[in-house]
Amino acid sequence: MGYELPVYAKRGLTLVRGRGAIVWDDRGRAYIDCIGGHGVAVVGHSHPRVVQAIQRQAERLITCPGTFDNDVRTRYIDRLTHYTPPGLEYVFLTNSGTEAVEAAIKFARLATGRTKLIATMRGFHGRTMGALSLTWNKKYRDPFAPLLPDVIHIPFGDEEAAHAHIDAETAAVIVEPVQGEGGVRPAPPGYLQTLRTLCDEKGALLIVDEVQTGFGRTGAMFAVEHWETTPDILCLAKGIGGGIPMGAIVTHSGVAHHVKPGHHGSTFGGNPLACAAGLAVLDILEEEDLVQKARVDGERLLQALRALPSPRIREVRGMGLMVGIELRERVTPYLRRLQEEHRVLALPAGPNVIRLLPPLNIKEEELDRVVDALRQVLTSPAL
Repeated sequence: MGYELPVYAKRGLTLVRGRGAIVWDDRGRAYIDCIGGHGVAVVGHSHPRVVQAIQRQAERLITCPGTFDNDVRTRYIDRLTHYTPPGLEYVFLTNSGTEAVEAAIKFARLATGRTKLIATMRGFHGRTMGALSLTWNKKYRDPFAPLLPDVIHIPFGDEEAAHAHIDAETAAVIVEPVQGEGGVRPAPPGYLQTLRTLCDEKGALLIVDEVQTGFGRTGAMFAVEHWETTPDILCLAKGIGGGIPMGAIVTHSGVAHHVKPGHHGSTFGGNPLACAAGLAVLDILEEEDLVQKARVDGERLLQALRALPSPRIREVRGMGLMVGIELRERVTPYLRRLQEEHRVLALPAGPNVIRLLPPLNIKEEELDRVVDALRQVLTSPAL
């Protein structure tokens, strides 16, 4: 008999099917999914267009290493860079967000000849050794120390700290425009612009981690659009492939001209199956106007949650359909009640924040049911 390594805190639920914002367990019970594979399901579960794209590509060609060109990969790269900020035209395709961050670290060191990396407190960038070095929470880091040297964590949103630590030895600064695992915290106005200016002055690169915020999640195709800031390297994953493992970094010629054959690679990165799914996701986002829908639905959701008459709520924050409800107590009992009593699945973001990451095509009535469930759970007598 085989056993799964116990790296996940299980939720006591076996999911077997999904469509849109609804998932079903092995007993046939339906749940509104506001976890969405930790933000992966931006176009919903098993969207017919994604399923069709995967089926058609699987009949043609599933794998193709980067040493050969591929028609679907070429089309995907061209299409992706149609949406990225101006100047970001060079793409390396990966299989996950942490791989995108690892590639960004390598290319930043390669392009600058420096080793110092600056990340932010409460930031989360992945669990492989380089990405883990940039992740702040000690519960993830300490069991695997020592990690990469020359990594400094500064307070998120603190411009004075940024001025103090970004210097001529800095290879790169990495930041999430909205911290996810760190409590759903959007960057303060002007903060990303300040990081951009300081990096330019010191010859460092600005890496923006949009693994969770990309592909419409915040009501813009990429969250940097809210701050009108262009990074040197953009890290992408989660919603990029409609559920198929996929990630990417997108950068400019100033970084790309340092990269030579053999500097990096990936056996599965950019495989035709993932690229076909990625093309379908871009089609769906555009044709169903899901980025605008996320903006409108997100504003409506934030207003409804801020109106909840619960003394348990300290703050409701977020952008688009990336929403955090900070409580004055730990969230685990409330997540359990949402799941067991109301058939709503939600995430924690730290010990006291409920995080909602529903598909961008969630129906209005489904969002209303989520708000009603939160109202009942958060205004009920003490647990």
